[in-house]
Amino acid sequence: MGKITGFLEIDREQNRKEPASDRIRHQGEFTIPMSKSRILDQAARCMDCGVPYCHGDTGCPVHNQIPDWNDLIYNGNWEEATRSLYSTNNFPEFTGRICPAPCEEACVLNLEDSPVSIKTIEQAIADNAIKNGWVIPRPAKKATGKKVAIVGSGPAGLAAAQQLTRVGHEVHIFEREAKPGGLLRYGIPDFKLEKHHIDFRIEQLLAEGVIFHFNENIGVTRSLKMLQDNHDAVLLCGGSEHPREVGCKGAELSNVHFAMPYLILQNRINENEDVSHIQPISAANKHVVVIGGGDTASDCVGTAIRQGAIAVTQLDIRPQPPIKEDKLSSWPFWAIKMRTSSSQAEGAIREFSTATMEIIGNDNGQASFVKCTKVDEKRQAIKETEFNIKADLVLMAIGFAHPIFAGLLEELGADLDARKNLLADEFTYKTSIDNIYCSGDMRRGQSLVVWAIREGRQAARSIDLDLMGRTDLPL
Repeated sequence: MGKITGFLEIDREQNRKEPASDRIRHQGEFTIPMSKSRILDQAARCMDCGVPYCHGDTGCPVHNQIPDWNDLIYNGNWEEATRSLYSTNNFPEFTGRICPAPCEEACVLNLEDSPVSIKTIEQAIADNAIKNGWVIPRPAKKATGKKVAIVGSGPAGLAAAQQLTRVGHEVHIFEREAKPGGLLRYGIPDFKLEKHHIDFRIEQLLAEGVIFHFNENIGVTRSLKMLQDNHDAVLLCGGSEHPREVGCKGAELSNVHFAMPYLILQNRINENEDVSHIQPISAANKHVVVIGGGDTASDCVGTAIRQGAIAVTQLDIRPQPPIKEDKLSSWPFWAIKMRTSSSQAEGAIREFSTATMEIIGNDNGQASFVKCTKVDEKRQAIKETEFNIKADLVLMAIGFAHPIFAGLLEELGADLDARKNLLADEFTYKTSIDNIYCSGDMRRGQSLVVWAIREGRQAARSIDLDLMGRTDLPL
């Protein structure tokens, strides 16, 4: 590597954040990017590992060539580092902001709790490339005459569209909403990913030849058969949107909501969309209870705090994890340990080993309290540990069970897996219906954006291979 002793001489640094007292006053991103010289120092920490686990399946789903671009950055070759990064990842400015960085968990230096700041470096490369005008449309030089329809414009659909259009196919994306991006635009809060990043990519895709069709709920506004009849292949990237139910009394009360409508509404407001027809949901001047311990729950916490909640309590049925993991039993895999998101650090009250027994309503049909109990390791209620939490707004954020069946999947009638996701293997991405493919959360279940990008890229390769008999797209 560029500096063999860099990891011994230079301490780990990451992008700093605005103080919580400042960032909760706005909806925008709040990280403070490092200078180029400091990024160079962080890249210099990358070791000459015998086996760089950071870019294998344990570390990076898209197989970013992390040691390569770290070395290039250390030697000042930002443009070549950009080419290396974009060879594996279509949208590194997304993943550099919102990926939880399993690559850093897999870094050899993580054995000493000081991994290379890979996510910070990735974002710096991506942002620098856009700033310098190196990210330009790359339209195909020759058309193949083949047409591909993609349903859904989330990260899987966008990645697949870019790969397919660049090899000459005519790509049509059918999106249910009025704007593209899927959960990138409507599910992820602006304070994690501002939407101008998505807009930039859409302009690039349009210039490369991708054709977008908005307000198209396939299976409702037009049939799937119309897509099959007019395209050589159809790729489904509709996501996993059916929420898991908390399964307790009181979930029907008027101020109890699933997480996603709540987050989507705030994103629509940020985008200055007309929301007059949507039931308002606001945490302003309320005691908020968020049920769930994952990323979506954390997004609800951050959004509620920014809306002016009096107090936000997050309930997690899982036990509080250890402060530090056992490296010998977990590394290089994602470890179970105490993690505090930026949203939780802004003032959330966290209750672990806590189950929701009932949401107690008042005479007006609104929630007033959440009745809870502590649970043991088997998630069984512990006697005499019940307690109530004041709640003016309850947000249910315990994940998503499977794709929505109404419309598209009902018409398709394809085989499902045991979890009721659309059945398609991880090499060809073919469903049980001819010329219908599936990638992303609709196939694998709720997952990370980086996995969606990987699956979109791989599905594009499979489609290109089937249409042309050969393909130059990467595995």
